[in-house]
Amino acid sequence: MTADSLMAAALRLLAVRDRTTVELAERLRQRGFAEEAIATALERCRDFGYLDDAHFARERARILRRDGRAVGEKAVHDLRLRGVPEELARAAVAEASGAATEGEVLRSLLERHFPDFCFAAADDRQRRRVVHYFLRRGFPLSGVMNILHGREDD
Repeated sequence: MTADSLMAAALRLLAVRDRTTVELAERLRQRGFAEEAIATALERCRDFGYLDDAHFARERARILRRDGRAVGEKAVHDLRLRGVPEELARAAVAEASGAATEGEVLRSLLERHFPDFCFAAADDRQRRRVVHYFLRRGFPLSGVMNILHGREDD
């Protein structure tokens, strides 16, 4: 396998979606490329601006928060699983937290996923289902309960 085929494979993978250095290296290893050649290709991709872990972390954290899929430690964990260093992951999650308040994200999710939900009228099973939906995404219980009870405290 040549350096050109390695670079072409790396660029094809990056064209599909942004990846971290760790993710791209792993995918190239799976395709049978040698470690030395992979290191060179990764460096070239960074030099061209195609591979940027900090940019990836910021964008991923922003999207996770915006879509309500993960916040706080859950978002940090998601980034760490993708190979983002701890410090960088925490910084990206902190930066994403400034975009919209937790309360705004919770309200938006509640309206989107549970538009007819009324905490007072719901039975215990329905309440647990809604509360656990938010807890699984990393939202704190106090914030979830404030939103479900109609309090505007963020």
